[in-house]
Amino acid sequence: MSQEVQLPELGSIGLFRFAWRQLTSMRTALILLMLLGVAAIPGSLIPQRTQNPMAVSAYFKRSPDLATWLDRFSLFDVYGSPWFSAIYILLFISLIGCVLPRTIEHFHAARALPPSTPKNLNRMKFYSSWRAQGNELETARAWLKKNRFRVVEKDGSISAEKGFSRETGNLFFHLALILILLGISMSSLFGMRGEAILNVGERFVNTPTSYDSLAYGKLFKDGKLANFMLKVDNFDAQYNIETNAPEDYTLQVTLYQGDFTKGEKKVIKVNSPLTIGNTKIYLQANGYSPIVTVRDSKGNVGLQGPIPFLPQDGNLRSIGAIKVPDAQPQVGFVGSFVPTYERSDSNGAISAFPQALDPRLLLSAWSGDLGLDSGTPQSVYRIDTSKMTQIGLKSLKPGESFAYAGGSLTFEAYVQWVNLQIVDDSGKNYALLGAIVSILGLLASLFTRRRRIWIRVGTDVEVAGLAKNAAPGLDQELAIFVSAIKGEI
Repeated sequence: MSQEVQLPELGSIGLFRFAWRQLTSMRTALILLMLLGVAAIPGSLIPQRTQNPMAVSAYFKRSPDLATWLDRFSLFDVYGSPWFSAIYILLFISLIGCVLPRTIEHFHAARALPPSTPKNLNRMKFYSSWRAQGNELETARAWLKKNRFRVVEKDGSISAEKGFSRETGNLFFHLALILILLGISMSSLFGMRGEAILNVGERFVNTPTSYDSLAYGKLFKDGKLANFMLKVDNFDAQYNIETNAPEDYTLQVTLYQGDFTKGEKKVIKVNSPLTIGNTKIYLQANGYSPIVTVRDSKGNVGLQGPIPFLPQDGNLRSIGAIKVPDAQPQVGFVGSFVPTYERSDSNGAISAFPQALDPRLLLSAWSGDLGLDSGTPQSVYRIDTSKMTQIGLKSLKPGESFAYAGGSLTFEAYVQWVNLQIVDDSGKNYALLGAIVSILGLLASLFTRRRRIWIRVGTDVEVAGLAKNAAPGLDQELAIFVSAIKGEI
């Protein structure tokens, strides 16, 4: 009569060990890596609050019900969502638990001596034998050491091994992935990234209120902002006169640090940022700001100063909005700035060259509610004219004025602006180092062949070889080895 076998209960410790083995398996790491890539797709397709809050607001206007559901699943903040962070952390733990034990094991294996010569070499796939002459071991030893084999000599035989860098490269590749993840997490937690548009002649003080957009890492504090001030002295843009393509951008600034009493002249170029401690200042983009003066019907100034316009093409044809909320009623201008004016039959006013050789400001004036008190974020470059009335159109050269019902606008001049990106990215260097190491490790893993060669000398000389994973090329190498021993080369 058969007796039932009762299996012992797994228990909490056993359950934890089972879960740990599953999490730290290479299969799980690959699945998590794939999930991380899939989870990042919504961040590319759906606007993110940290990057474009106005697009998110517009999404809520267009599809409020769908946007509410998307927001419940944190799809407007994918990279900061709990589910994305969970995948990221699990992948990090999985890689560490998978790679570190293999690294320790490989370290001990790399220090170990090659295995002893097998008793039956003739069972190997690559085997050859011939009558011994007496000096084969000395010749073999010299050849193997010359070709960087690890050699062990014992009882009239030599065991040699080469190609450990294949597994070393594989491990370095996976360790580098951990370093990349560590660098990205450091940047996400302790870094900051902000942008500011500055007109030539303006100053920038590195405080949160000076930024047009600013994103902090989870553990970044306001007090960690670098203490400096910049003054934009001059911006020079060089363009190819035949292709209109940019050739060089040079931004000259004055940097103030400490008590801001003494400034240093600095130069910022596109691929040469200004470095202040851990903070880097990049030159991102440039454009034009028309300088306008808006007056009401009594001649009182309602708005005066430069208004940045957003470039739309390589020739810097730019669009912008001039909003005068203090006017009664409120007035706004939908504008287009062309640095070098030219007329096209199909597209109307266009710019023929990026530099301001013949600047024009084309305006459409609107009167009514600008919607600035609605509480909804608005683009500084556009006006919602759905509740406004058009009151005029005008094309202006510098110095000309546009009179409309209720006031006037004068196009005084223009000034160039630059977009600066200010980044404190403490983990970037680690991520870069990890990327370089991963590429080198991958190359070593792909192009290195691990193999073993044995030679035993008695009455006959026996030579055999074995390639791990059936890597090609061992037969040619053994042929050269045998020829060297026989004195043929």
